[in-house]
Amino acid sequence: MIVAEAQALIRVGHKGADAIVAGNTLASFDAALAGGVDMIEFDVLAERPDGGGELYVVHDYGELRRHPRSRANGGAPTLAEALAHLASPPFAEVRLQVDLKRQGYEQRVVDALTASDVVERSFISTGRWRSLETLRAIAPQLRLGWTISDPLAISSTPLLSQTAGVVHRATLPRRTAGRIRSGAIDALVAQWQLITPALVAAVLGAGGEIYAWTVDDAAQIRRLAAIGVSGVITNDPRLFS
Repeated sequence: MIVAEAQALIRVGHKGADAIVAGNTLASFDAALAGGVDMIEFDVLAERPDGGGELYVVHDYGELRRHPRSRANGGAPTLAEALAHLASPPFAEVRLQVDLKRQGYEQRVVDALTASDVVERSFISTGRWRSLETLRAIAPQLRLGWTISDPLAISSTPLLSQTAGVVHRATLPRRTAGRIRSGAIDALVAQWQLITPALVAAVLGAGGEIYAWTVDDAAQIRRLAAIGVSGVITNDPRLFS
């Protein structure tokens, strides 16, 4: 009997290494690299809600307002600055997960990845399905990840919402596998509470990858690795050791 060799867990730094150095900064990327990650996740947001203006590596508009818009001042770097840093030789073996927080700037992100020559080691994730459709149309060569959260983990709403959350969990393996097989996405990026052996089996069986976010507990990382997730996203890469 031939037993398939288990794949090594992909170690992903959330916003770089947010538990060590403030995330979505070049210093945090450096800390993630020092922590031995295989991939760095970071957020991209356009300066304006319509998708216009400068592209920044930042999670939300509140964060953008709080920080000076200058790398020299330790604030939010532009996407161009971040990619120039991540395209440098020390990061050559590190994969990139580019998480889009809104719609309307998909083409410019693809252009920036192409200009920095990091397309081959990047994938774009987002929870906005229309963005995924746009990205698949304009850049079929790019790997795409569907980011989803767990309604039961984040909701304190009445029974109706909890019922919807239960249905969401129950149907997720089938829906995700179908989207992977259709070519719409290549990976599922799921809040860790959603991840079950059945979901992992469905995603891997369809030929995709499955990433758990955001996991800041070593025992939970071990549990997820044991059921076969492709990768775990954490604020603290030290937990992997």
